[in-house]
Formats: sequence, structure tokens, C-alpha cells
Amino acid sequence: MDTSNTLEKKDHALSDTQVADGCYVETCSYTPEEERRVVRKLDLVILPMMCWVFFLQYLDKQSLSYASVFGLISDLKLEGRQYSWTSSIFYFGQLVSEYPFIYLMSRLPLAKFVGATVFVWGGICMCLAAPQNFAGFATVRFILGFAEGAVSPAFVTITSIWYRKSEHPIRVGIWVTMNGLAQVVGSLLMYGVGKNGSLSLQPWRVLFLICGAMTTFFGAVFFFIVPNGVSDAWFLSPREKEILIARMAADREGGDRSNFSISQFKEGLLDIKSWFVFAFGLLVTLNSSPLTFASLVIKNIGYDKFDTLLYGSPSGALQILFIWISVLGCLVFPKNRCAVVLVLIIPPLIGNILLLKLPISAGWGVIVASWLVSNKTRVLDQNLPLLLTSPPPTGQASLISDIMTIILSLSASNVKGNTKRAMVNTFFFIGYCVGCIAGPQAWTKAPRYLAGVILDIVIWCLLFVAISGYWYVCSRDNARRDREQSSGGAVIDSEGIDMTDKEDQSFRYSY
Repeated sequence: MDTSNTLEKKDHALSDTQVADGCYVETCSYTPEEERRVVRKLDLVILPMMCWVFFLQYLDKQSLSYASVFGLISDLKLEGRQYSWTSSIFYFGQLVSEYPFIYLMSRLPLAKFVGATVFVWGGICMCLAAPQNFAGFATVRFILGFAEGAVSPAFVTITSIWYRKSEHPIRVGIWVTMNGLAQVVGSLLMYGVGKNGSLSLQPWRVLFLICGAMTTFFGAVFFFIVPNGVSDAWFLSPREKEILIARMAADREGGDRSNFSISQFKEGLLDIKSWFVFAFGLLVTLNSSPLTFASLVIKNIGYDKFDTLLYGSPSGALQILFIWISVLGCLVFPKNRCAVVLVLIIPPLIGNILLLKLPISAGWGVIVASWLVSNKTRVLDQNLPLLLTSPPPTGQASLISDIMTIILSLSASNVKGNTKRAMVNTFFFIGYCVGCIAGPQAWTKAPRYLAGVILDIVIWCLLFVAISGYWYVCSRDNARRDREQSSGGAVIDSEGIDMTDKEDQSFRYSY
């Protein structure tokens, strides 16, 4: 290891471990009540800010679907597959952004960087109200996707540097729950806007202005409220900062840094766990496409566009329910998160098999089966025949979000090192973007979309294999480290040093 580089990292790290009176935390004893008080303050400051931003991010994604039933397609004169491309091009922008953001998230103070990007994306979201044609709208959507690229991987990192491993599942579950809440609130928001007959602009344009304004406001709040690290945690006393540093040291967690390490970047590329995380992002979103043939059945019920929005709310609640089933599973079986994921794969797999076998005439049987697979089953407006041959934009599936909650919590728990952590978290969302772009392409042959259903079944099986492989690799590495430590192997003191999980032999993986 480069000694000068290590000393430089050590000096830098002391800024986060320094506390009042010029002291440095070496060891710190504290009572359970003191620790609970510190965690409670984190839950009152850090967690709500992440929840608000994640809520707004998903609301922005959902707003395109709501806008589609209130005249966006006719107003912009969209033809053929142009509507579908307005969804896909967002993920192209997000995919492009992940590469520079790997570097920026490891070089800049993470909280300030996220706050700035949220502020910018809010302004871009408001610009979606301006275009008059497909080219202008698609351009703004691409830029919006680029601006939002940092948020999700950054939130995994923020969770890992403020909370202990055992606390990751429930905290990630809380901010991912905002997906379902945004679906419920977004439906009602669009309903209210659409019912207002005195607007001078089309309702869908007003929706983008409202969503963008809220995002810009909370971006500024996030920038000033969320601290860069322990030393800047304005809501903690000097004693509470000591406790926070000590409790995170127990998890071998060194906090946020502002350095980019080539060696950590290379290690991330060569670590098989990184590629498992990429596979998780890809597989989880490849099978989250909306089941349009089920929508054809629902369409025949004859709902109007307002009923469409109200119908979408219950599936958001279903999404929240399954997220918390996954969190409860992790709380009951804290050392078996991978096993919980394997169990959660079974319901959507059954749902896809039912969709493959049930005739369209099964009506509500098809609808219930589609709920097991996707929370985006929606009623198509009678004035949108374009959507009958082109899948509408998709967000997270209800039985995707619960699995994603656990996968993100594992990523937060199992990667150490400033650059490597930013890289691996970004790997997940690169796979996520690729899946969002590629998945809908299988859903092109109405009315049964057999290719899409069969693809989903295959993908669920592959995800089962990938989770099992990750479980094996993590348990194997832990067993090897246990053997080496019991035989008197050297343990490196990583306090104040930006070490990776591979370099720190006292680090243990969660699975």
C-alpha cells in the first residue's frame, strides 16, 4: 500500500472523527439509551430528507403516465412508438449520467452534490411543460434522466455511512416505500388538477410545473439540511458525535470521503460481487414491464380517465404492503436476507405462470395475476389507441420494490471504500437503466404478449440463481476470514483509513 497515500487519507479522515475540545475518538463506551437517542435524531433529520427526495423522484417518473391520459399524446402529436420512447429516453439519460457520477460522488461532498442535482432536476422537470412536439419533449426527458442519475446510488451510500448494517433493511425499506406512496399521491394529485376547469394551461403541463417546483424547493432544503459527515452534523452534540463515530466503527465503516482511488476502482471491476450487484439491477427491472394485455381486459370495463387514476392508487398501496413484508422478513431473519429474497421471488413467478396459462376471458383472474407481477396494470383511456400496440412507461413493480429493498440494503452493507462503494452502487443502477430500456421491447405482440411473459419467467429464474450465487460467495468469504483470524492472522487497524471490504479482513459480509 502507498504509505504517503495512506497518510493523506488518514489526515483527511480525522476531519470527520474530530470532536469538541480538539479530541479524537479512539474508543467510546455508551449506553443503549444514548445510542437510541442518536439513531432517533438520524431518523428525524437524515431519513425524512431521503424520503422526500425519493418520493419526488418517483412522482416525476409517474407524472408521464398520468399526463398520457390527459392529452399529452394529442397535444404533442405523438405517433407510432414516440410515446414509448419518451419513457425509454429518460433511462438513456440516466445510464449516461452514471459514469461521470461515479467519479463526482467520490470526489465531492455527497450530501451537497445530491442536493444540487435535485435542485437542477426540479428545474428541468418544470421545463417539461414547455415543449410543443416530440423532439423538444424527448430532449428534456433525456436531460431529466441525466440529472436524476445520482440520487438512488447516492442514497445507498448515505444509508451505509449513517446507519449500521442491522439497520439498513428497515431504512432502505422506508425510503423505497416512497415509490408506492408517490403512486397513490400522484394519482390523486393528477385527479385534482384534471378536475380544475379554470386552468389556462393543459392539466398535464400544470402537473409538471407542480412536481418540478416541489422538487426544486426540497433540493434546496436537502442541500442545507443534510450534513456532509459527522463533524458537520449540526443536530448532534459533541458527545452524540462520539457515539455515532464509535457505533459506525463497530461495522468497520469509515464514513464519507472526498477522494477518488484508481486502485479501488480496479478492485471494484475485478470483484465478482460487483457484477452480482449489476446483475441484480438488470434482472430486477427486465421483468418489471407493464402487462398491457391485462390492461386491454380492464379497458373493456369502460372506465374514463378519472377512474383510471383512482384505479391506480390501490396498486401503490399493494406495493407498500409488499415492501414491508420484505422488511419484516429481514427483521425476523436478520442473517438471512438472501433467503428472504428467494422466497419473495415465488409470488411474481407464479403470477407470470398464471398469465401464461389463463385466457384473456378470465377477466379479473388476469388482473389479479398481473398485480402479482406488476403494479403498473392500468386502464387505457378510450382516446389512446396508440397504447394498444405500445407499452406505456413503467416504474417499479410492486413485487419488484420489495426485492429491490433487500438488494439495496445488501449493497449498503457489503461494500466498503469511498470509490468502490460509489462504483458498486452505480453498477446496480446501470443494470437498472439497461433493464428499463430493454425490458419493454419484448412486449410488442398483442394481445397475449407471450414473449414478454416467457421472458419474465426466465428472468425470475435467473434472479433466483444470481441471489443464490451471491449468498454462496459472501458466506464463503466470511468463512475464509474466520479461519484466518482464528489461526492468528494479522488484523489491520482501519480506523481513519479509506480501506475496502477486501482490504479490511475484519469486515464481514451480510447475506
